Amino acid sequence: MYPDNFYSSTFTLLAEAEVGTHFYWNIAGFLVHGQVLAVSWVVISILLIFSILGTQNTQRIPNGWQNFMEATVDYIVTIAKDQLGESFYKEWVPFIGTLFLFIFGCNWIGAIVPWKLIKLPEGELAAPTNDINTTVALALLTSFAYFYAGLSKKGLGYFKRYIQPIPLLLPINILEDFTKPLSLSFRLFGNVLADELTITVLTSLVPLVIPLPIMLLGIFAGSVQALIFSTLAAAYITEALE
Repeated sequence: MYPDNFYSSTFTLLAEAEVGTHFYWNIAGFLVHGQVLAVSWVVISILLIFSILGTQNTQRIPNGWQNFMEATVDYIVTIAKDQLGESFYKEWVPFIGTLFLFIFGCNWIGAIVPWKLIKLPEGELAAPTNDINTTVALALLTSFAYFYAGLSKKGLGYFKRYIQPIPLLLPINILEDFTKPLSLSFRLFGNVLADELTITVLTSLVPLVIPLPIMLLGIFAGSVQALIFSTLAAAYITEALE
């Protein structure tokens, strides 16, 4: 049995853990979440640096950064090919690869970098995928992508799918297109947020003992979430193209 003060301190920490607190930048009249934008650009910068290092002085027999980047691209191509097939995967590799690498980078930078050591006047730095606005934006991009895929191949005939196999299924088929981005965004957001809240609470209760394995588990879970999101995006595009 744990002492009473253990439970009270745990609930106090949970109550003090704030979700969705931000500092804002006013850019051209729009309020932008400053910490989300800042960390997102850190991730983008890291991806750009890796890309530049991997494409300088390319050789027929790859080594070093070139070998690493070619292995990464091969992995992304495999994801796209497995879902989209030989006929369609090439044109969708850039989109699927961008989703995978950005989400992967966001999840890892949130799990590895101790952002909480950087004090802000309001809010705190964290993984961009810890913010529901980021995950919703990624899910909506995926929705636009599979609508574009269906319309580009079938034209307005794409919308016949809503009344197949029978017209009575029209409301259900429309609802399905609304639930896809919702499930994509909340799955990614919920997993990343739960991981960060768990690490925050455990670090406050038992510093440097329990949190380390949890952090390693968070890194693994972040990688899996990037894979799941990009795989589902490719599957939805495949469904639109069928």
